[in-house]
Amino acid sequence: MVDYFILFLILAFLSEIIGTISGFGSSILFVPIASLFYDFHTVLGITAIFHVFSNCSKLLLFRKGISNYFLLRIGIPAVIFVGIGAYLSSIIPVSSLKVIMPIVLIIVAILLMFKKSTLKKTFMNMFLGGSISGFLAGVIGSGGAIRGLVLMAFELGKDTFIATSAAIDLGVDVTRAFIYILNGFVKTEILSLIPFFIAVSFFGSYTGKLILKYVSEKYFKYLVLVVVISSGLFELYKLL
Repeated sequence: MVDYFILFLILAFLSEIIGTISGFGSSILFVPIASLFYDFHTVLGITAIFHVFSNCSKLLLFRKGISNYFLLRIGIPAVIFVGIGAYLSSIIPVSSLKVIMPIVLIIVAILLMFKKSTLKKTFMNMFLGGSISGFLAGVIGSGGAIRGLVLMAFELGKDTFIATSAAIDLGVDVTRAFIYILNGFVKTEILSLIPFFIAVSFFGSYTGKLILKYVSEKYFKYLVLVVVISSGLFELYKLL
């Protein structure tokens, strides 16, 4: 049991590093990792709690990069729709969404990588991106890649990208964590993991920040897209 717990923390640490250097948070990797150890609803609860500390760590380390412009236009619909998604998570079946989402992410990421398609820089795309990412975060535990693809369309610098994404995600995670608690998804065993979550979140984010010093703005976009594609393929492999 202890060996499994140590393995879980190591994998959580790695997901935090990758989530930091990719800019859209660790949940897209942490959710499939946690599902290897816990049931689906417990995964939702444990991801929300872990991600609160994860985003607090990123905001501490990248706080100077926050863009209020994108924070409000993407963050407000994200917080509203994560509440709806979190409420529905105990009602609707999610198997179809868990298959469709990684396929869509892989296709969009490949198109963006080869510059054959890009999202228009409009308020409507910001609103839709925030709404969809928030709803998916509430229902299946992960929506950061959608938000990341939307932010990427606006060609933000890596510090602004990471800090703004983390600020939006913090509002999303606090909202869904509260609803998951009401739904009974946050069990006592999760609360006992909080000290470990704090340590893993901070040191994972700090390690990611150190690595980012060696990643140029030019290659940051491709790093994000590679992580999106890889996580999508991993999720499909796990499901199939």
